[in-house]
Amino acid sequence: MHDMNEVIGSHDVLLVTLDTLRYDVAAELAAAGETPTLTGLLPEGRWERRHTPGSFTYAAHAAMLAGFLPTPASPGPHPRLFAGAFPGSETTAAGTWTFDAADLPGGLAAAGYHTVCVGGVGFFNKLTPLGSALPSLFAESHWERGFGVTDPESLPNQIDRIAEVMARLPAERRLFLLLNVASLHQPNWFYLDGATRSHGDTRATHAAALRHVDAHIGRLFGLMRRPCFVIVCSDHGTAYGEAGHTGHRIGHEVVWTVPYGEFVLS
Repeated sequence: MHDMNEVIGSHDVLLVTLDTLRYDVAAELAAAGETPTLTGLLPEGRWERRHTPGSFTYAAHAAMLAGFLPTPASPGPHPRLFAGAFPGSETTAAGTWTFDAADLPGGLAAAGYHTVCVGGVGFFNKLTPLGSALPSLFAESHWERGFGVTDPESLPNQIDRIAEVMARLPAERRLFLLLNVASLHQPNWFYLDGATRSHGDTRATHAAALRHVDAHIGRLFGLMRRPCFVIVCSDHGTAYGEAGHTGHRIGHEVVWTVPYGEFVLS
């Protein structure tokens, strides 16, 4: 575990949530060499197997933005990177950065960070009170239809916006950036050559979406200032027919098990 008391204040922080990405698909593509950008940055080129704190986007992000990142799947306790200050916490350790705020963006803002959210799925669309709840935690937030689940170019579009954010960020101001990537979420059939709308989403189209993400995400990392502490993870998985289930917000292993990685761009 990184000592986050040494990271906060000296590094920018980037949290990338690959919305809906399944651990098994991510691990298979990494082992096959089909996601070279991500595996080239992950420790030992592998995803860590973790359990999500929530089975759908809103619940998982609300927990993560309070400091409860996906938990290692092995028996714990597991110290956390970030924790709100409260008595009795059993996962706050010497290397945990603690904050006296209700949420991580608020804690980092108090530590001098500019906080930015670039949303993807509907819980970030700011079109309704619910869609505004997570973005409202940040000093600056962005969403447009081209960032959402129906646009095959959503990730390149989001990275274009991040380039604009980075261009006007004062050199002396530290940054906390959340990027919620919508590409893995249904619909994702359009990422697989030969698939059609009637074909629908499958595990194979989900994998094709991850290959698409890997092909573009290197540009994001290139935009980040150094040093930058990066967390890349899924918020939850999704089912494609396992035990008759489709989708998420259910208690199935493919939903609760997620890929996780952290590294420093220096």
